[in-house]
This record gives sequence, structure tokens and C-alpha cells, in this order.
Amino acid sequence: MPKMKTHSGAKKRFKITANGKVKARHPFSSHILEKKSPKKKMAMSRPMILNEHDAPRVKKLLGAKTK
Repeated sequence: MPKMKTHSGAKKRFKITANGKVKARHPFSSHILEKKSPKKKMAMSRPMILNEHDAPRVKKLLGAKTK
């Protein structure tokens, strides 16, 4: 059976940390920014850690080992 390929879209959007967590960009951070407060925009500029329920799906797309 051939090897599983890494999902091209997922590898551009997600990274796996050293502890095995999935790092991603915040949603709602790219447009319609006038109505959002500066505090909210600064918080959204930093990467977020994905929810533990969503992480296994992303790890499968990236070909990473799951616990």
C-alpha cells in the first residue's frame, strides 16, 4: 500500500508544536477590521492552539502521530 500524502492545504495552515499541539491562525482576522477593537485585532494576530477535539483531524491530514 502506498504512503499517505500530506494534505497540501493543511501543511500551509497548521504547524505541530514540540508538545504535539496544533498551532493555527485565528479566524476573522483578515478583513472587516474597522469595527474590531485594536485589542481584539492584536490578540487575533498571535497564533492559537487548536481545540483538543479538532486537533486529531488536522494531525491526520498532516500525517502526524496521534496519541
